[in-house]
Amino acid sequence: MIENMQMLEGKSADCTKAFGEKLKGQDGKRHIILCGGTGCLSNNSTEIKEKFEQIIKEKNLEDKAEVNQVGCFGFCSQGPFVKIYPEETLYRLVSVNDVDEIVESDIINNTIVERLLYVDPSTKEKISKQDDITFYKKQKRIALHGCGVINPEDINEALGMGAFKGLKRALSMSRQEVIDEVLASGIRGRGGAGFPSGRKWQFAYNVESDEKYVVCNGDEGDPGAFMDRSILEGNPLAVIEGMMIAGYAIGANNGYFYVRAEYPIAVNRLKIAIKQAEEIGLLGDNILGTDFSFRCHIRLGAGAFVCGEETALLNSIEGKRGMPRPRPPFPAVKGLWGKPTIINNVETLACVPYILREGAATFSSVGTENSKGTKVFALGGNVNNVGLVEVPMGTTLRELIFDIGGGIPNGKKFKAIQTGGPSGGCLTEEFLDEPIDFDNLVAKGSMMGSGGAIVMDEDTCMVDVAKFYMEFICDESCGKCSPCRIGTKRMLEILTRITEGQGTMKDLEDLEELSETVKANSLCALGQTAANPVTSTLKHFRDEYIAHIVDKKCPAHICKNLMQYQINLDKCVGCGLCAKGCPAECIERTYYIPEGHKLASFNIDTSKCVKCGSCMAACRLKAISKN
Repeated sequence: MIENMQMLEGKSADCTKAFGEKLKGQDGKRHIILCGGTGCLSNNSTEIKEKFEQIIKEKNLEDKAEVNQVGCFGFCSQGPFVKIYPEETLYRLVSVNDVDEIVESDIINNTIVERLLYVDPSTKEKISKQDDITFYKKQKRIALHGCGVINPEDINEALGMGAFKGLKRALSMSRQEVIDEVLASGIRGRGGAGFPSGRKWQFAYNVESDEKYVVCNGDEGDPGAFMDRSILEGNPLAVIEGMMIAGYAIGANNGYFYVRAEYPIAVNRLKIAIKQAEEIGLLGDNILGTDFSFRCHIRLGAGAFVCGEETALLNSIEGKRGMPRPRPPFPAVKGLWGKPTIINNVETLACVPYILREGAATFSSVGTENSKGTKVFALGGNVNNVGLVEVPMGTTLRELIFDIGGGIPNGKKFKAIQTGGPSGGCLTEEFLDEPIDFDNLVAKGSMMGSGGAIVMDEDTCMVDVAKFYMEFICDESCGKCSPCRIGTKRMLEILTRITEGQGTMKDLEDLEELSETVKANSLCALGQTAANPVTSTLKHFRDEYIAHIVDKKCPAHICKNLMQYQINLDKCVGCGLCAKGCPAECIERTYYIPEGHKLASFNIDTSKCVKCGSCMAACRLKAISKN
């Protein structure tokens, strides 16, 4: 039981020494660690771990090697990962069938299995160290501190990486001094709005109340986003520590984690971390011998996107329907159960221990003038290096997509990047050299959001993209206010007509008018930003909308109603594979006579065609095209 500051210092020193010796191999063992993030677990990471343990036991290597599972490595498109200390050899795309070879070659004979090393796509060089891979070189881990290094279910490893040092320093300061430190760091909320976190804390601190609360918003609902999930899976104690520091700063004794139920691994590891912290006295009454007491509670969200909005989230915790509340009063004044409440998202709270541990000046030395620190992005879509990325604010979109992300697959041309999820907008090639920060992305017609970044190539239909996000918004609208409930539905109907070839030029005027109405009159931020995908695509890709309306064509050949499959008679040899695989039976044998010779071919009856593409997939000579 850790009862005071000196005991924590001693425990931390012991854990740091033990963990350092472990990574350096000074304990006499080779340490095999595997990625335990959701992506790799779904790709047999647990089975790989069990296979390692089985073979190590069979070969009597328990005194020479140990297996452990950690959080997300970030480089998701190359997982599952296996990393071996102390050499720090990194193997990627590992399968259960590779385990025998790794143990025999690397663990027993100290020989690297080169076929499992990452190969740099530009130099074709095999790279054995994680930090030498381009994907990692421009990253800086603050919020992701410890992720991919420590076992998230072992508090001793977290202590070995500096856990609770920030809390220890905070408890030696006055509450106002802690808030001043957060203000000086310049950190802004990573949940989307970018409001200065220190100011939010100050508001809550200034309100007199017998009870106050801290809430962690872990209801990550943006399509393609997995930042918060990965942090909770990789280092839950960092978020707990951040919540405790916030609680001490404003005078709160209880914190609530609101995490969506679709994140069972994150929730389970969070429960384990809370239990372990309670067992050694870092959560509970009179923490570290002070008069500060704090307890953490978990509430599961049911998957409603609107509950990512802070007042809807509070309603959900209280057992009410998840719908936004009118503001003011703001939660910092009247929040959970009518008491002053600060709500920060997972990434924001994960940064707080760093600020208190390393100092506000160190944190603010990274980033831009008005956007300090780093930002975690879930980089996905049409990009080679899909994964979790943490970069300093001010990093350009070009660096994010082409240096870290490795560019566009199959030599395709970059078309746009969607940042901020359904609330964000699409940015085109002209913005590639723009620095990433809160204000700059908004000025360019998008937003930071929680950190989703979806890359699109030349084969993407931007009208279809706008329709996709509007379908999502319509499904997730809580329906409380009519501008969002009705306005987004009308916008979806217009976009659907356009993609089906039934749109008119007046539809573009109606879309713009509806976008302004929804933005100006919706109750919450989710409704106010719902039209961003439409307005940004209309601005940058208006010609695609016009092509759908006037020419009745989809330039990207995505919208089925505007697409036709045709057979090139010069390439067709009459084999009939296309007809055999056609579910609509719309391909018929025909004949044509080039230069007096009667030859068999096939013809597609476009009136019956369901645009499934099976004929195109079946044709080995690529004689079928879509227009």
